[in-house]
Order: sequence, then C-alpha cells, then structure tokens
Amino acid sequence: MKKIYLLGALLVSSLATYAQQQNNEKEKDTTWTTKGNATLLFNQSAFNAEWLGGGTSNVAGNLSISYDFNYAKKDWTWDNKILIDYGLTKVKDEKFAKKTNDRFEFNSILGKKATRNWYYSAFLNFKTQMAKGYKFGEDENGEETRTEYTHLLSPGYLQIGPGMLWKKSNNLKVNIAPATAKLVFVDKDFTTTEGYEDGDYFGVDQGKSTRFEFGASISGYYKVNIMENVSAENILNLYSNYIEDPQNVDIDYTLNVVMKINKYLSTNFTFQAIYDDNAITAFQIREVFGLGVNYGF
Repeated sequence: MKKIYLLGALLVSSLATYAQQQNNEKEKDTTWTTKGNATLLFNQSAFNAEWLGGGTSNVAGNLSISYDFNYAKKDWTWDNKILIDYGLTKVKDEKFAKKTNDRFEFNSILGKKATRNWYYSAFLNFKTQMAKGYKFGEDENGEETRTEYTHLLSPGYLQIGPGMLWKKSNNLKVNIAPATAKLVFVDKDFTTTEGYEDGDYFGVDQGKSTRFEFGASISGYYKVNIMENVSAENILNLYSNYIEDPQNVDIDYTLNVVMKINKYLSTNFTFQAIYDDNAITAFQIREVFGLGVNYGF
C-alpha cells in the first residue's frame, strides 16, 4: 500500500511539475514575441548590339531585413524594430557600381499603461548607413570619378525622449514625444574639408562633429492586409526642431507593399520619401519594385 501511495505521490508531483513547466513556457512565449524577414530583390535588363529601341544593360539588387522583438506583460510593453536595407546597381560601360539604398535603423519604445490604449512612453530612434557614399563626376578626360561624401556613422542620427504611446495592436500605434533630444553626429574630417561652410554638412557647423537639437517627434506604424496575399506597411516619422526653424518639419515616410506568390517568392514595392532641410532643401525619393526571394525567421 505504501508503494501505491508513493507511486501516486510521485505521479501527482510529476503532473504538477509538468503543468508548472507548461505554464512557465506559455508565460515565456507570451512575454516575448519575435519575427523577422529577409528579402532579396533582383532586377536585370540586357540589350544586344543590334537592339535599335534604345536602352543600356544593367543589373540591380536590393537586400532588406526587418526584425521585431517585442515584450508585453501586464501593464508594460516594449517594442523594438531593426531595419536594414542595402542596394546596388551596375550599368554597362560605367566604371563604378552605385548604391541605390543604404540604411540601418533601430527603433525602441517602452510603455507603461495609463488607460485603455494609452501608455506613458520613452522612445529611442537611431539611424545611419553601412557603406561609403560617393558624389560622382568626370575628370578633364571625361573619365568618371567619385568622391567620398558619407560613410558609417557619418551621418548618424539619435533621437530620445519621453511621451505618450497610443497602441491599438502591434500593427497600429502612434508615439507622441513633445520633448525630444536629437543628436546628429558626423566624421569631423568632412566638416574640415575645403568647400564646406557652417551647416553645409547635414547641419553640422564647420570644424564640428555633432549638432544638438531639441524638439517634438511623432512616429506612427500601420500595417494592413489589403487582401489575402497582399499587405501594406506604413512607417512615418516627423520631427520639428524648436531651436531653429520649427516650421521646417523633417519627414521620413516609408511604404512597403508585399504581394506573396508563395512561401518564398513575392513581388515587393517600396516607396520612401525623406525631407530634411539640413541635408537638402527638397524631397529625397526612393522607389524599388521587383521580384523578391523571402526568408522568415
């Protein structure tokens, strides 16, 4: 009888331990959620010598990686997103391949629930590029030349500040930060180069390596499924500098449309518009369209 009691006790203990482990695993799984995707877009055009319709052979590729790791437990939420984009194009008979895109961006928002969908928040945004950027021209012999203009961490942008987060879901949220500190940092070698005056290099004064701004930031994210295999992702960042020209609002808007063909293939369309009068007093427009090879992780 004692053996039966002992066996029963061991069985109950084992079941209790297993249930606790399952609860722990469930709690662990629901606390952190991660999702990533890598897409390679490829475009190519070729013309032979007898082609009379005009055109130049070229090849282009673009790699995009996005990774989300989000935390949610009780009244706390912490959303993190990494975006990486890099693209090159090579046109026949041109000496150099040229970048079509180069971005590294990290976004992080920590929230403590206030009421319903509103959270007290603190956010961080960091942007830079990964490879050297060039200005292209020609020498006296008509040969193509290039001059280095940017590289990793030059420029780099860091924003941080408290605010309020409205979050309906992971696919719909807006963060408002009326007291945002912004730091622009560059390689001092560029601001001491002949030809750059105060503020000519991404707003950084001559001989300096940083520029400090204080203003208001609004960031929004909205992802919607247009139809079963078509999704659209909208990312918007606005910033106004209280210290200088607050009416000149910096704008960074990205639209990503993905039309899935199957698990690994999709047609991707990306549109990005940037306005930053410290860089150039005009909109910078980027558009990419092509067949993508996808890998989710």
